[in-house]
Amino acid sequence: MATEIRKVGKMSVKIVTDRGKMTDNNIISEHDAEMDNRAAAAVRSAIDKARVCKKPIAKYDPVTQKAYIEYSDGEKKYVN
Repeated sequence: MATEIRKVGKMSVKIVTDRGKMTDNNIISEHDAEMDNRAAAAVRSAIDKARVCKKPIAKYDPVTQKAYIEYSDGEKKYVN
């Protein structure tokens, strides 16, 4: 299991990257894992619906570390 501790302002945040081991090691409960799965599914569903309805989708480019809007024709417009 890979964990990392990051400082965010005055807080220390533990980041767990191996989702399969989170419930095995009691880092999060099974209920919390199920809620995480449902939230991720809801986001995927909303993005798919926006794509079908040809609405713009907000995304993040980790290479340039900038947010952008992707339009249905494939055009990307970076946000300042």
